[in-house]
Amino acid sequence: MNTNDFLLELGTEELPPKLLKQLSTALSRNLIEQLDDFKLSYGKVENFATPRRLAVLISALQLQQDDQMIERKGPSVSAPDQAVDGFAKSCGVSRDDLTQKEFSGSNYYFFSKEQKGLNTQDLLENIVDTAIKKIPITRAMRWSDLDFTFVRPTHWLIMMLGADVVPAIVMGLTSGNITRGMRFTGEQEFSIANASEYQKTLMEKAQIEVDFDTRKATIREQVIQVADDNQATAVIDEFLLDEVCALVEYPKAFSGGFDERFLAVPEEALISAMKSHQKYFHMLDKNDKLLPVFISVANIESSDLSVIIDGNERVIRPRLTDSEFFWEQDKSVTLMSRLSKLDSILFMKSLGSMGDKAKRIEKLSGYIANVIGANEKHSARAGLLAKTDLVTDMVGEFADLQGVMGGYYAKNDGEDNTVVTAISEHYHPRFAGDTLPSTQEGLCVAIADKLDTITGIYGIGQGPTGSKDPYALRRMALGLLRMMVEGELKLDLKVLITHSLELHASEVDRGSADDIYKFMMDRLRAYYKEKKVSGKAFEAVLAVSPESPYDFHLRVEALNNFSQDKASESLIEANKRIANILKDSVVSLKIDESILVENAEKNLYQATKKVAKHNATSTDYTANMYELITLKDTIDTFFDEVMVNTDNADLKQVRLNLINWVRSLFLSVADISYLS
Repeated sequence: MNTNDFLLELGTEELPPKLLKQLSTALSRNLIEQLDDFKLSYGKVENFATPRRLAVLISALQLQQDDQMIERKGPSVSAPDQAVDGFAKSCGVSRDDLTQKEFSGSNYYFFSKEQKGLNTQDLLENIVDTAIKKIPITRAMRWSDLDFTFVRPTHWLIMMLGADVVPAIVMGLTSGNITRGMRFTGEQEFSIANASEYQKTLMEKAQIEVDFDTRKATIREQVIQVADDNQATAVIDEFLLDEVCALVEYPKAFSGGFDERFLAVPEEALISAMKSHQKYFHMLDKNDKLLPVFISVANIESSDLSVIIDGNERVIRPRLTDSEFFWEQDKSVTLMSRLSKLDSILFMKSLGSMGDKAKRIEKLSGYIANVIGANEKHSARAGLLAKTDLVTDMVGEFADLQGVMGGYYAKNDGEDNTVVTAISEHYHPRFAGDTLPSTQEGLCVAIADKLDTITGIYGIGQGPTGSKDPYALRRMALGLLRMMVEGELKLDLKVLITHSLELHASEVDRGSADDIYKFMMDRLRAYYKEKKVSGKAFEAVLAVSPESPYDFHLRVEALNNFSQDKASESLIEANKRIANILKDSVVSLKIDESILVENAEKNLYQATKKVAKHNATSTDYTANMYELITLKDTIDTFFDEVMVNTDNADLKQVRLNLINWVRSLFLSVADISYLS
């Protein structure tokens, strides 16, 4: 089989940096799907991406399709002649050219012919065109008078098989072997001699590293080196690093500085200005304090780097000046006095204003604090003020500082440190793996905030459906559950949901509590699935409906560990045997010991009484499970020596109640029948 390397490069205007990797992945995935559809084999697939180009290199691409036998099924042999003749005509043959074969117990007419495989080169134009058009683009652009759309205007196209150009017109571009280098330095245009030499040629001719991950690693090394030169530590945010990598083709990291007076502004505001507006990395000293220096990455090698540094320093200065101004202005007004302004900001239709939400968070935070033993006064105060920084100038400019700036302003207002910390951390956890609020009061406010949003939006019928979750309620619910579980909070989730719903206006459906609880449990299922916990263990605990997610967690953890122990098998079998006997029986936990006559049943009663006493006061569910194991021999002896369904009605009922008591102990942790 003949093969060759295939290269596709689509040259564009600067692509959106936050979408670059997504676009690159989509293009290579679509190409592979097209090749698979045409039954073309291939070897290694590499995708490349820079701000001005998307490229895919496919090694050992099959140069011609394999010959195929095409077969069409026609009407039954008992069908009217008109139907058979019509089928033959549609195949371009006479009736005599058809064959008869058995299919599903009946005979049918079939037409078969061998189809010769097409040349891959003749297919590539359609394959590439389809692959590009299938890239998901939310806002496509149209340019010039061309009838094409893409995320950015396209300028050149390379399609090569080995050293040969594949003749094609895609996106209005005629394919060739000419690519482009940097806009202002080096060779502006040059040719690719062979598809396999693409990456090497771009590096040699223009010092452009087209491999995203390799370029990213280079930037990381440069940033670390610049920080070392400044005797500092660079803080490298991976999302920022990806964005910077998507902005440059020829990275050159350098450092610049700003006036030390700006360090009087909260460092989060300075960092936000540097990262979000300028794409700078910040540096810390040996005490982890912010330094008045930054690291930027240029897209050019300059003989006079000082010009670039000076330009960047001039650009960042007004940004930091704005932050300084916002900080000073915001400090002159207390958070409490801003509370009334929240009434003019709509939270959501039917859910009232942000002022209404603040009052609900205040009440719910106080309620939660009272349940878990946190400071009720401080929790309620933090809940009331948590959203007031939304009307400050700083948060108006830097939305990512919500909560953080509220903490700074609360401290400036002289609020208690507990209130300050709770406000600053109430958005935590913001994403998977993020830290939880560090205080009990902070947990109260964070839980109240998230629960108020979930119950409100769900209560007006706007909960997630299928893959759609426009308000990120799934992520919010997972964060809420993490706080309850990892914060070891004994909160009754159903009661909490009901209490939160009652705080909302009448437009919110109070009857949605069960649906919200089910939604939360689905998120808890996903939480444990990610932690590789047995799905059977989760369902076994869900069956007994523990009140709090933390108690649920203790049970799941114990059952998951216990189910991996061979000793669990005997307990599962005993439970199954008892469940079968009790099926369709009317039982209770009322046992008159004086009616028992056999030693085996008396021993089981005493052993069960002992285990019940231990487990009643213990939340060490692992230990409780192993306590149940001690009943195994006694249960076996009971079934060997005692006839449960005796003719004596009173004795039969007591015996049924006895084994029902044993089963109730099994269910005190989880319904272990799910493990069988």
